Amino acid sequence: MIVNSLRLGQLEIPDEKVVRTVKPILGFEHLTRYCLVDVEETKPFLWFQSVDDPAVAFLVINPRVFFPRYRIEVNSNEIAELEVDRVESVETYVIVTVPEDPSEISANLQGPVIINTENNRAKQLILVNSEYCIAHRILDTLPKQAKEAETEIPELAGV
Repeated sequence: MIVNSLRLGQLEIPDEKVVRTVKPILGFEHLTRYCLVDVEETKPFLWFQSVDDPAVAFLVINPRVFFPRYRIEVNSNEIAELEVDRVESVETYVIVTVPEDPSEISANLQGPVIINTENNRAKQLILVNSEYCIAHRILDTLPKQAKEAETEIPELAGV
């Protein structure tokens, strides 16, 4: 399948790599098919590119990259919707926001996207009664010396 992403250009996505949401991304309920795109220039971030709308692509990351203690509780009904057989087959991502000031880059830890990698079914969870919020600042998690050093994050500002 060919996807003409407005952000990433023409992408060739094998059908078996298309992720289908059983519970859509909030605000994007009409979009149900996505693919994860790994772009060298934005690592460790990935793109969650819509297959249905080439203009929609979310910057995502495994939350444990910046928040190593990040844990979520997923109830059995949520797992059942994804048809999970093995917990090891579930990957968790959070949507990242890069505002005009890249030092304010944040991750939505309250609305993770979980993907069953065995069948490519996904859903966005909305965590209630959680310590997490929708805009956890990423740079606040880095040691002071790393904040002062030049990072790759400003490269994302134009994306």
